[in-house]
Amino acid sequence: MKAFMDDDFLLQTETAKRLYRDYAAAMPIIDYHCHLSQQEIYENRRYDNLTEVWLYGDHYKWRAMRANGVEEKYITGGEGVGDYDRFLAYARTVPMTLGNPLYHWSHLELRRLFGIDELINERNAPVIWEKANAKLRGGGFSVQDLIRGAGVEVICTTDDPADSLEHHVLLAAQAPELGFRVLPSFRPDKALEINRPAFLGYLEKLGEAAGRKLSSYDDLLHALESRARYFHAVGGRVSDHALDYVPWAETTHEEAALIYEKALSGGGVTPEEERKYKTYTLLFLGRLYAELGWAMQYHINAHRNNNARRFAELGPDTGFDSIGDGAVAVPLARLLDRLDEHDRLPRTILYSINPTDNDVLAALIGSFQGGGIPGKIQLGSAWWFNDTKDGMLAQLRSLGNMGLLPRFVGMLTDSRSFLSYTRHEYFRRIFCNLVGEWVEQGEAPDDPELLRELVQGVSYANAKTYFGF
Repeated sequence: MKAFMDDDFLLQTETAKRLYRDYAAAMPIIDYHCHLSQQEIYENRRYDNLTEVWLYGDHYKWRAMRANGVEEKYITGGEGVGDYDRFLAYARTVPMTLGNPLYHWSHLELRRLFGIDELINERNAPVIWEKANAKLRGGGFSVQDLIRGAGVEVICTTDDPADSLEHHVLLAAQAPELGFRVLPSFRPDKALEINRPAFLGYLEKLGEAAGRKLSSYDDLLHALESRARYFHAVGGRVSDHALDYVPWAETTHEEAALIYEKALSGGGVTPEEERKYKTYTLLFLGRLYAELGWAMQYHINAHRNNNARRFAELGPDTGFDSIGDGAVAVPLARLLDRLDEHDRLPRTILYSINPTDNDVLAALIGSFQGGGIPGKIQLGSAWWFNDTKDGMLAQLRSLGNMGLLPRFVGMLTDSRSFLSYTRHEYFRRIFCNLVGEWVEQGEAPDDPELLRELVQGVSYANAKTYFGF
């Protein structure tokens, strides 16, 4: 019987162990999509206790705690509840997460970052709390220390076009001393959500950032373009879109402009009009990204804010989202095809939160490769509900079956936690075990040069080349 999470954790063959130790383990990390706070990075935040760094904002852990019967006040905070109470509630929950990647992730975070090997449970909670907090009070555990300690080379945060990027500007000046770079990603979702109540208020904010009143659709497009060019000047090379459904409807600039004016006047926008507005705006942005040389990311098929009562109480991104099942193949193919029509399709990464879309996307990307760019269109890494062992393997196998796995740009964290870089280790171990299995079964050659390039490419080098940071 193997020891729990020993040095060979997830590595089932001698080849897998060799691949991980020789080629993957020491590779730097390029985290090209996350939700970390650039302000906290710049201010080099220090944490007072383990709960602050481990549980604040982590809706993965919050969902598990709710499923374990923990009262909400011990999850997102409440009157009379201290941070130790919240930590203890999670420690009691962890044993129930067997079979969930949270069990592995939580132990990896404590082991790799704090050197704490105790099993996480109620019995060991006081010892873990004291050990972790002693580390946090000492040196080497500020936000910047955690990033450097994880071997991170580049971080791409998620930023709204209206954001000032002031901390990005300051961080760029500090990059040589920091030892890593923090770059903005352009996330214009709020400008596309024409039917949301906050749309008109957001237009005022975006207009202030762009220095113009957004009285017409052309004003909006000019504002988005000027902000994208500002992001580029600050170092941004990546955009991102949350497409809870993939919009497609034939339309014209004139029709999109009339729909925008209708929304400005307070008129109701129909679902079909929304699709037209989003289609034209996404095409405009895609062509802009191609001109700038950016990579475009589409995160598809999340079903958000299912629990209306909790959304009203806690807001978005608090653990009440799930997997959507909207149509993907036809609308997405039409979007990509229209961009490709005049060779204006940027490098693109497609993610679906629904694992049944893996093969659909893996097949679709093959229709739009080219331009002399290896892996120009990517099947994105297993995301959110899919960043499990099974989910990662399913994504890797879909890409391997239908595309070029050695061109894959690899893992990201998609996280709000500075402790989550251990997920890259989790992914690399799973990937090396898969490749090692192929070698030992005679499905891939035991060619050191081929295997080195494959493992180091997917772990790090492909992302470095693809994004051109």
